Amino acid sequence: MDTTTVAAFLAVDLLLVFTPGADWAYAISAGLQDQSVVPAVAGLIAGYAGYTLLAVAGLVVIVAGSATVLTALTVTGAAYLMWLGWGVLRRPAVLSTPTGPMASSSGQIMLKGAGISGLNPKALLLYFSLFPQFIDPAGGWPVAAQTGLLGTLHMAACALVYLAVGVLARRVLKTRPSVARAVPRVSGAMMIVIGGSLLVERLTG
Repeated sequence: MDTTTVAAFLAVDLLLVFTPGADWAYAISAGLQDQSVVPAVAGLIAGYAGYTLLAVAGLVVIVAGSATVLTALTVTGAAYLMWLGWGVLRRPAVLSTPTGPMASSSGQIMLKGAGISGLNPKALLLYFSLFPQFIDPAGGWPVAAQTGLLGTLHMAACALVYLAVGVLARRVLKTRPSVARAVPRVSGAMMIVIGGSLLVERLTG
């Protein structure tokens, strides 16, 4: 792939990654728990790794061509975000240590992160709509290699941004208990709003 295409993709991809959404909300929520940022971000990246493997295998092109399948995936992802958001509102994260009785294991944190990114409607938009625009079937690289590169760049960008978001949330909010209590509720509400908006858009579009 030529550097111009890669640079153009990174510009668009970073714009999406820097846009607050469900991934941000989860990274912030994880940042309020001691030692939970890394497994949370690892889970988010694992979800995108699954999309990348599907894209490399060519399944993304097939799914993108089926309006029914794409709608079903989008609706499922939107409903999942709303369910997670409601859970955060009911039990907002608080500053605590991982040894407490309510602490989640690293595996549980990673699994939830993988579910969030794996069913994130924004991921559907990225892989099914954006990727094909930067892939040249007649280029010097095989389509699978081009897809793999784009997926790897996206995962690297997500890892850097989400780790920064989680760590900064932890350090900044630790000294502001009142803000720390409010942020999870805002994050949960954000998940519900994003999921609801995407659900309405897909079902009425």
